[in-house]
Amino acid sequence: MKSLLCLLAVALLASPAALAQSKVAVYSFGEPGTAAYEHLSFWVKDGKRAEIYYNYGKERTETKGTYLARTGSANGASFAVKLSPNRTFTIIPSGTRLKVSDSSSSKPKTFAWEYEGPVNGIGTFCRECAENPTEAMKLVRAYYLK
Repeated sequence: MKSLLCLLAVALLASPAALAQSKVAVYSFGEPGTAAYEHLSFWVKDGKRAEIYYNYGKERTETKGTYLARTGSANGASFAVKLSPNRTFTIIPSGTRLKVSDSSSSKPKTFAWEYEGPVNGIGTFCRECAENPTEAMKLVRAYYLK
């Protein structure tokens, strides 16, 4: 009983930020560290769709995207991400990958789940990151195709 009361006290004293739940599905195209590299991250916070970030190039330049509602598509359900007044991505989940069409080109690119964490014990663990391609796709489908 005493341990239960201690747990309740800790839970009540914890800040709302500490209690917030965040997950992120990370996808990429190209080789990290090269000019052709592209990276999309789809955040879910407290059970709701949150931020979208697009990083590109060798220096991983970051742009915050704006979610645009679900759209119909001949290839299946999709949604869009507006990056600037002149650049919008249409995103179509396909298996465990994303087909990403850029408004500036006609050929879609296939983005694959990107592991964010230590490799051979080197690197930082990403607590918020989806642990595998299946979990990442479940996040995208549940929160971005609603």
